[in-house]
Amino acid sequence: MLFDSYIFIFAFLPITLGIYFLLTSYNFFKTAINWLIFASLFFYAWWNPKYLVLIILSIMVNYYIGLFIIKYYARKKMRALALYLGLIFNLGLIVFYKYTNFFVENLNYFGADINVPPIILPLAISFFTFQQIAYLVDVNRGYAKKYRFSDYCLFVTFFPQLIAGPIVQHNQIISQFGNLSNLQFSSKSISVGFTIFLLGLVKKVGLADYVAVYANTVFDSATKGIILSFWESWFGAFAYSVQLYFDFSGYSDMAVGLGLMFGIKLPANFNSPYKAVNIIDFWRRWHITLSTFLRDYLYIPLGGNKYGAFKRYINIFITMVIGGLWHGANWTFVVWGGMHGFFIIINHFWRGLTSKYLILFWAKNKKLNILYQMITFLAVVSAWVLFKAENIKVAISILRSMYLFNGLSFPNSLLRNIEILKSLGLETRGMFYNGLADWYNGVLMIGVLILIVLKTPNTLEIMRRFYPSDYQVSTEVKGNIISSVWYPSKKWAFITSLLFLVAIMLISEENEFLYFQF
Repeated sequence: MLFDSYIFIFAFLPITLGIYFLLTSYNFFKTAINWLIFASLFFYAWWNPKYLVLIILSIMVNYYIGLFIIKYYARKKMRALALYLGLIFNLGLIVFYKYTNFFVENLNYFGADINVPPIILPLAISFFTFQQIAYLVDVNRGYAKKYRFSDYCLFVTFFPQLIAGPIVQHNQIISQFGNLSNLQFSSKSISVGFTIFLLGLVKKVGLADYVAVYANTVFDSATKGIILSFWESWFGAFAYSVQLYFDFSGYSDMAVGLGLMFGIKLPANFNSPYKAVNIIDFWRRWHITLSTFLRDYLYIPLGGNKYGAFKRYINIFITMVIGGLWHGANWTFVVWGGMHGFFIIINHFWRGLTSKYLILFWAKNKKLNILYQMITFLAVVSAWVLFKAENIKVAISILRSMYLFNGLSFPNSLLRNIEILKSLGLETRGMFYNGLADWYNGVLMIGVLILIVLKTPNTLEIMRRFYPSDYQVSTEVKGNIISSVWYPSKKWAFITSLLFLVAIMLISEENEFLYFQF
């Protein structure tokens, strides 16, 4: 069941909300929590009922390991052993379901002859496993207390964040289950939550799914061995970058909005990452909860920045490679993670140089931020090619076209009028000579969406008066930013109603969110 489906919007959500608030109105708060657990498990089982056993087993094992650590907290060796067993169990699940086929394929490539039946990746296994790993580590550190089993179950299964995040930590959400005032019906929470959900829905069905046609056409053509033109490769990469942006941003908004409808505030997970002025800033804005997890539970335990610059760079690289592998069992994700690790290392190295040498003072001039933003954006777009490509060979083919290794072609009419271009031996086959798509409209659409991404307020900024975030958002009174702030009014009621009608009409078929595959 998808957030952008009729059955979810017109059946599952209103029924779940209605029964939930009926129970809380009569002060049956524990029953309401149990109802949410049941509804969340039903939501999960809609995809494949047999994996209910897996998620329930995961919840029970982690919960009781946590109880064991709390009970024997004073006995360091016993709680350490329990933690290690918990980590082995959780990582073992991910390795088995997510990476067995990957490892077998690579072993067979080097001469082994291993045959295993295809293993279907259970939906959301990476997300609910990471949440529980963080819980066990925090219990071992003394940062978590004993929770009721029902509260722990809802922490893991709460359907708005179950499938693709945000990766919530126990202290961010479980405490809210005991705040009775939050759990009761609130017109404010419903209106704000629905607006945030709707903004995400429009991003998904109105923007991401529309531009996906161009991204898929380009990458599918490269997979078939077609050599792309410079223009086709770049616009294909831009199309996918925009698709992924609105797809994941849309899901993140919808998750936050749904949580708020039930009186639960989920952490923001997306904050205009393409506006970042460097790659470090990008990772503070893109998939914020994953970045926080990798920092707190991998980078810092590896040593962080405690042991000198070189060890710090090694820790950064390891963290990003593992972060890349977390996204999928393919060498493309490993290389993608390594690229971002390399970018972050360069960023830290440059920061060190500008701090150490006064001659580089000019590099800190804020007037250069537009240039830095452009460089960061192009680096991220280039890396997304590996994220999307079916394999390394396809990614290299596209990147070669993007960076002129496969030549540069202009329209013949342009070369006729500019003799110097013709004298350079440039090709005259046209910009989109493979005829892959209707690029006349595609280029315009992609260009407009990039402008929207870079120049318009995001959901956190629009809703900042009623959904304050822990992350910095724009508060400047410039352009139309201030007029875009949401507040209850007839104008916004009309806009919201119009957006809802448009979104409903655009739901032609169920298209999974891109992060569902992770």
